[in-house]
Amino acid sequence: MAPNAVLAIGIDPWFADFSAMPQLTPELIHAYILAEIARVRELGFDVALLLIAPGEKAEADVAEILQSKDFACVVIGAGLREPPEHLLLFEKIVNLVRRLAPAASIAFNTTPADTAEAVLRWMTRRDEVVSR
Repeated sequence: MAPNAVLAIGIDPWFADFSAMPQLTPELIHAYILAEIARVRELGFDVALLLIAPGEKAEADVAEILQSKDFACVVIGAGLREPPEHLLLFEKIVNLVRRLAPAASIAFNTTPADTAEAVLRWMTRRDEVVSR
């Protein structure tokens, strides 16, 4: 396993529904996502980003990237947990991670701006568990 490999999975903001949050735009959310990925890299992690579109291809895309590398941590974005119509896709992705990356920690961000904190929560904890 690559000890610093992180995968961030999220809904592509171009497919998100911002009607409840009109102050947000796909461009703004995408900028937040890229800024956080850069921040995670600055912390020394080898991070891959997968932005998916809801639909049949999403599962195949997640499976393909999970099989491409041994990830130590997989962060699943808040946009996959909400809104409720994404529940089935969220469950499928969690189960894919569990099946295809069983040794990876699973982390969740709450916004596109706290992915680094989610990674640090579990990568730090992983180091503590490994050193015991």
